[in-house]
Amino acid sequence: MSMTPKQRVRAILERKPVDRIPVDLWYTGEVHDALVKHTGLHDPFDIWRRLGVDKIVWIGSPYMGAMRPLENPGQTVTPWGCLLAPVRAGKAEYLEYADWPLGGMESPDELDAYPWWPDPDKFDYDAMVAELDRAGGEFATLGPWVSFFEIYCGMRGLENAMMDVLANPEFVQATLDRIEQVQTVMIERFLRRAAGRLDMLFISDDMGSQENLLMSVEAWDELIGPRLRRWCDLAHSHGAKAFYHSDGAVEPLVGRLIDAGIDVFNPIQHCCPGMDMAALKRNYGDRLVFHGAVDNQHVLPFGTADDVRAETAECLRSLASDGAGYICCSCHNMQAGTPVENILAMIETVHGAPVIP
Repeated sequence: MSMTPKQRVRAILERKPVDRIPVDLWYTGEVHDALVKHTGLHDPFDIWRRLGVDKIVWIGSPYMGAMRPLENPGQTVTPWGCLLAPVRAGKAEYLEYADWPLGGMESPDELDAYPWWPDPDKFDYDAMVAELDRAGGEFATLGPWVSFFEIYCGMRGLENAMMDVLANPEFVQATLDRIEQVQTVMIERFLRRAAGRLDMLFISDDMGSQENLLMSVEAWDELIGPRLRRWCDLAHSHGAKAFYHSDGAVEPLVGRLIDAGIDVFNPIQHCCPGMDMAALKRNYGDRLVFHGAVDNQHVLPFGTADDVRAETAECLRSLASDGAGYICCSCHNMQAGTPVENILAMIETVHGAPVIP
């Protein structure tokens, strides 16, 4: 019997039989424009239906509170007071940090004077529920985006953040306390409003470079692990799974992520040391659902459609070797210039792959 996208994703999350492995799409605005041109459709939901993808719909967290004033035309600002400026890179446009508002601080006492801590009362919970309503029973849902160290790095600057872990851990702890507190209130209020309809909470905290971890395992245990466990417990208490995103070579943390309560691990950057797909499946596949993996640095943007088919088939063989525990997707957002025929090749390969009982 054919399943809906939501039924297919939920079955994978619950380790129940599926008619086929789900295939999700992550992509930038430029790729959306290319899909609009290819399909003649403008509504993302209509595009997902036409392509036959099991889109996991992102639930945002619009902020309606007072925001830091912009300093230059074209800038935007995050709810945390970080200014962002547009940067062109080839065919793509990205937002990069224009400054780091906590960059000049040295003591936790200085945090009290910072004026741009978000107010949990000011998130637009009605809009968040409306997005959930639109996905309805057709598509699974993921969100809102929450983070610990990524937000810290954005407010403090990456270089300062890396040094702080070793030289100023008290400042890190005090700042993370505030970052956690604001988002915990927001998460809890939204989950209550969601009333069991959110499928996955999206926790994003990049902990890996292309070669290694960004902090030691011991530092992660001290700074991040207990906080992550609290968010996983909160998600589970409202019937949602905990979806965790980290790029890079993070295999040394995978066991700890599982112990903290993570249910879904993304994006499986298998070109990095230690991230071999078959080994990850063998060592952790009975406790984790994997999401992503289809190479987004080389194969999807620069390979042929046949290259993409081979890559996708290898991801399926490695991460869905038992017919379970895997949602196929690109390894992070498909970037500007990715050929539409390569996107279709990934989708069609999943559609045609047998499910191993």
